[in-house]
Amino acid sequence: MFPFTSRYSNIEQSKIQTVDGKQIIFLRRRFVPPSSRFVLLQEHSVTEGERLDNITAQYLSDPEQFWRLCDANDAMRPAELTETVGRRLRITLPDGIPG
Repeated sequence: MFPFTSRYSNIEQSKIQTVDGKQIIFLRRRFVPPSSRFVLLQEHSVTEGERLDNITAQYLSDPEQFWRLCDANDAMRPAELTETVGRRLRITLPDGIPG
């Protein structure tokens, strides 16, 4: 249902049937893994006007992988990662990949 690069690719699907017999398929909740599980590759210091999609394109070769930086830096809102100039962002391996 989702490409392997999606944060939802390994999330289990469930079904529920409504009272009128309609079947609804949905994804179970995604629990964000603790950032301590991620192997650090390097850090990036945020500069004025930087965008998260450009940072992920630079380090992960895919601007749509911003969610990996969110997970690795305990961010629930992607924008918070670039709000503070000088913030050090952890660039990590994906969850479950040992160093």
